[in-house]
Parts: sequence; C-alpha cells; structure tokens
Amino acid sequence: MPPMRRMGRPGLIGTMARTAVITGTATATSRAMNRRAAGREQQQYEAQQYQAQQQQQQAYAQQQAMAQQAAAEQAAAQPAQVTTGPGQDDLIAQLKQLGDLKAAGVLSDAEFAAAKAKLLG
Repeated sequence: MPPMRRMGRPGLIGTMARTAVITGTATATSRAMNRRAAGREQQQYEAQQYQAQQQQQQAYAQQQAMAQQAAAEQAAAQPAQVTTGPGQDDLIAQLKQLGDLKAAGVLSDAEFAAAKAKLLG
C-alpha cells in the first residue's frame, strides 16, 4: 500500500518550515532595503560635502582675488617707500667707515665728498 498522504491543513513541522521561510525572506528583504537606503543617504551626504567644498574653494579664490586687487590698488595709491635691506645696510656701513676715516684725518673734505658721491650713485 502506498504511503498515505495527509490532506487538508499542514502539520506542525510544515507550518514551522513555512514560517521560517517567510521570516527569513522578510528579514533579508528588510536588510536589503536598509542597505539601499543607507547607500542613498551616503551618496547624498557625499554630494553635499562636495558642493560645500566647491563653494569654499570659490569663496577662497574670490577672497584671494579681492586681496590681490586691494594690494595692487594700495600699491598704486602709495608712493614707493624706502626699505632697508641687505644692500642698504651695506651702504650705511660703508658711509660710516668713510666718516670714521675722515674723522681720523685719513681723508680730506674733498676726498670724503668724492667717495660719498661715488657710493650714493
């Protein structure tokens, strides 16, 4: 005789198996949806950060351009100022040396004036 097949409602094991399959499928679907949502949020965040960075770079470039323009305008408005650099310090030292030589009596007034004129150009 062939084994009897049960008709009607499934048994306890069949119901548990079906419930496990449904629960597993629902869990997997929920996780996939959560991952996709998190991925979209991450992409939106990265796009916002990129836009903010671009805006900051544009603002910085504008500030630099404005600063350069202001510096150029200020330089054009002000007369050239005499600055003391290494060459100026050397010139001053040479003039002091000439003054010391004149004070010591090594140079006459005419020689001092000629050497000073030569140094000053």
